[in-house]
Amino acid sequence: MAHRVAFTRQSKNAKTGPIPVTTTQADSCPPSCGMFAACYAKSGPLAMFWRKVNDASAGLAWPDFLAQIASLPLGQLWRHNQAGDLPGIGESIDAPALAEIVSANAGKRGFTYTHKPMASAANRRAIADANRGGFTVNLSADTLSDADRLASLGIGPVVVVLPSDQTTATTTPEGRKVAICPATIADDVTCASCGICALRDRKAVIGFPAHGTSKRKASAIAQGGGMHTLLKSA
Repeated sequence: MAHRVAFTRQSKNAKTGPIPVTTTQADSCPPSCGMFAACYAKSGPLAMFWRKVNDASAGLAWPDFLAQIASLPLGQLWRHNQAGDLPGIGESIDAPALAEIVSANAGKRGFTYTHKPMASAANRRAIADANRGGFTVNLSADTLSDADRLASLGIGPVVVVLPSDQTTATTTPEGRKVAICPATIADDVTCASCGICALRDRKAVIGFPAHGTSKRKASAIAQGGGMHTLLKSA
C-alpha cells in the first residue's frame, strides 16, 4: 500500500528543530496501538494538518515522497512520521515500500518510530532489515515492561512513553537504562541538535514523558499497561 505522505523540508516544530519531517496518512496506524486514543497528533495544529494529508488536500504521492528523501544532502538528519506509521494498512508493514524508504535514505540519517505489532514475524523481519539498511526504526513501547520485551527482540532501538511526571532517568524491570528525551526537558535541545533517536546501535531506551492534551490518558496507559500485547511467538 503506497500512502500519501507530506514532506516538510524545514520543520517549525520547537522540539524537532529545523530538520525535514514527514506526515503519513492515518490508515498506516495500527488500531492495536496502546496510544491510539491518546495520540498527541490527534489534537492541535498537527491534527489539522494530518487531516489534510488524510483527505489528500496535502501531501505527495508515494514516488514523489521518495524522490524528496533521495534529494536530501548526504548526512542529513530527518524524521519520518511526526504523525502516522510505517507503510502498510493498520497492523501490517508493507515490506517492499519500507525497503523503498531505506533505499531513498541511503547516506542520510533518517529515523522513525513504529507501533506496528511485533507479534508478526513479517513485521519483525521488515524492521530488522530497515535498521540493517541504515534507516533507524525505533520500536515504541507503552510501558517499561513492554520496553524490555521489545528490546529482547534485538531488531532495533526502543523508545517508551512514561508518565508525565517522570522527568529523570530510570530503569526497566530488567534493568535497562531509560534516558529521558533531552528535548522534552530542556528548551535549548531539539532533535536537530541531539539525534540520539537516529542511533540504531544505542543501548539506552529513550523515554518520552506523556504530553499534549491527552497526557493524562497516556500517563495512565504508561503506568498500567497498553491495550495490546507487543510480543508473542509467531
